[in-house]
Amino acid sequence: MAKRDYYEVLGVARGASGDEIKKAYRQKAKALHPDSNKDNPNAETQFKEAGEAYDVLKDAEKKAAYDRFGHAAFEGGMGGGGGQRGRPGAQGQGDFASAFSDVFDDLFGDFMGARGGGGRPRAARGSDLRYNMRITLEDAFKGLQKTINVPTSVQCNSCDGSGAEGGAEPTTCPTCSGMGKVRAQQGFFTVERTCPTCAGMGQIVQNPCKSCGGQGRVEKDRALSVNIPAGVETGTRIRLSGEGEAGMRGGPPGDLYIFIEVTKHSLFEREEINLYCKVPVSMITAAIGGDIEVPTIDGGRSKVKIPAGSQSGRQMRLRSKGMPALRGGAAGDMFIEMAVETPVNLTSKQKDLLREFEALSEDNNPESKSFFRSVKSFWDSMKG
Repeated sequence: MAKRDYYEVLGVARGASGDEIKKAYRQKAKALHPDSNKDNPNAETQFKEAGEAYDVLKDAEKKAAYDRFGHAAFEGGMGGGGGQRGRPGAQGQGDFASAFSDVFDDLFGDFMGARGGGGRPRAARGSDLRYNMRITLEDAFKGLQKTINVPTSVQCNSCDGSGAEGGAEPTTCPTCSGMGKVRAQQGFFTVERTCPTCAGMGQIVQNPCKSCGGQGRVEKDRALSVNIPAGVETGTRIRLSGEGEAGMRGGPPGDLYIFIEVTKHSLFEREEINLYCKVPVSMITAAIGGDIEVPTIDGGRSKVKIPAGSQSGRQMRLRSKGMPALRGGAAGDMFIEMAVETPVNLTSKQKDLLREFEALSEDNNPESKSFFRSVKSFWDSMKG
């Protein structure tokens, strides 16, 4: 029985593009799959026929030979196609699986990582590293330059990162031919797995470097100078590109991420760019008013005027005395919260003076007077 024209099998014109041929084959493969056509005894044959046609027409050289010589291009060794391809029924599952796998790769390869650049896997990128750094609030205010020691993997100097003794170039893996993956056929499908010989690298080292054992990198502590900008806060992340772990066999390094933790301060509490400071004020100063000095985060002092009659919890603002903004902009403010302090350990004379003062202060405590008036009214209502 004469073989059908491959273009006719796929239902495309002779001038069809590669994308048109691929699209037509995908439609045919879906429509003719034996699992979906159990009532059609010819489905499997037509399915294989479509695979044979696509296997030829997808390849530019085979397609050119077929366009010129037809089926004769693959008979009797002509065109390098092999004798089996020209005979009806000789299209085995291996040829079909290769054709179908190309379509599967096109659909899912990018998602599953089945295909890398040019079919050859890239050298493995190094891992990212994390370094936790604790700094004081003063450091966060001013910023600082700090040297840190980071234990990491660095490129092996003995082999220049190649993993081979003397810096020799690795050779192509014979198992996967440099692809990093091997294919195992299961029925009509081809399953790809990571190559067990080269672990997906696509290359093997014949004579591993004695210093790094063929890894192309060694463990070492590195000293890095880190610039911490003013205004950082707990949770700030600083990225140092290329300062992470070295890549396998010359692969690009990862990044180093520094996570900042600002320690608790004994005087100031921070809320974003604002600072809060609770300041004790004597009962006398709170009553008659006066001036006090308060510390500021830059190490200086600021004079604050306490109004007469101030109560605990009253806040006063010192503008631009807070933290600097991390990405520029106006600095925050500092808020002084008063805590009126009651004197303790009084002498007899001090107690007598306070009793005398209290006797003269009936009209000087408006909140107390109002409170006890409300209390008396409450009790009277309960009696009624």
